Amino acid sequence: MAKMTKTQMLSDLAERWGVSKKEAGEMLEKFVEMMFVEVKKNGEFNLPGVGKLIKKQRDARMGRNPATGESIQIPAKTVLKFRVAKAAKDALL
Repeated sequence: MAKMTKTQMLSDLAERWGVSKKEAGEMLEKFVEMMFVEVKKNGEFNLPGVGKLIKKQRDARMGRNPATGESIQIPAKTVLKFRVAKAAKDALL
């Protein structure tokens, strides 16, 4: 079974919402933009029933270059994580 493409998703959303594909695309873009703004500002974005997008600070650590075996310092960085909601797990498993 093939994955749903962005075009297919926008067509489906447009049909469900009773709007044009262009309007559905704009709404989806604004929603994603809102998610990123909220995560940047508050550190997380909760999508009820689906999960939570979380901004997390990863500490610096020692790692190993797999090609040479040399120890290297990996710098600290900010990463995004997605935690799946229990309702989503229950619905799909």
